[in-house]
Amino acid sequence: MWTKQVTDMIIAGVGETLYMTLFSTFFGYVFGMPLGILLKVSDKEGLRPNAVLYKILDVIANIFRSIPFLILLILLIPFTRFLVGKSYGTTATIVPLTIAAIPFIGRMVESSLNEVDPGVIEAARSMGASNLQIVFRVMLVEARTSLISGATIVTGTILGYSAMAGTVGGGGLGDIAVRYGYNRWQTDIMLVTVILLVVLVQIFQTIGMFIANKLDKRK
Repeated sequence: MWTKQVTDMIIAGVGETLYMTLFSTFFGYVFGMPLGILLKVSDKEGLRPNAVLYKILDVIANIFRSIPFLILLILLIPFTRFLVGKSYGTTATIVPLTIAAIPFIGRMVESSLNEVDPGVIEAARSMGASNLQIVFRVMLVEARTSLISGATIVTGTILGYSAMAGTVGGGGLGDIAVRYGYNRWQTDIMLVTVILLVVLVQIFQTIGMFIANKLDKRK
């Protein structure tokens, strides 16, 4: 039976899902953006080629990207408990979500920077720009449309991960879907949570594409 209590629980679940998704995306970019920049800069065709550094970062990124999120979530329980004092709940889930997002974001950033026209970089270099200036004033600016599009994909992926975290008490809509939709066979609650997750992804997608189109100099 659908009651006010169920409605309030769903609304709270939406808030928890947004909380986990947005904070994990933010912290993911705090660490993932530098990773992507370092991958691009140290590449053999980068501003400062460094085969050893690139290989180390490449291996680390590939290892963490290859671990399924649910397994990573379990592996990180001791680390999560160390950081936040517990291994369950919305705040605790931000830790594995962030760590799962970092290598993904790093690859997305690297891919976006690879799209920058080498001629633009050479022009900036010929004008005396330092590597740091080229990265922040040329490469990131030129790649902003692709970076925003990538951020949209990242946000949707993290949203999906947050729902998976519900299987181990991660909170949010995923937790509600598991506890009520799966364990108690309340298909109406399951259906509503799925619809809400789809709607949230579409909202993020629409906002991201709108911003990307606004920043696209080609249009």
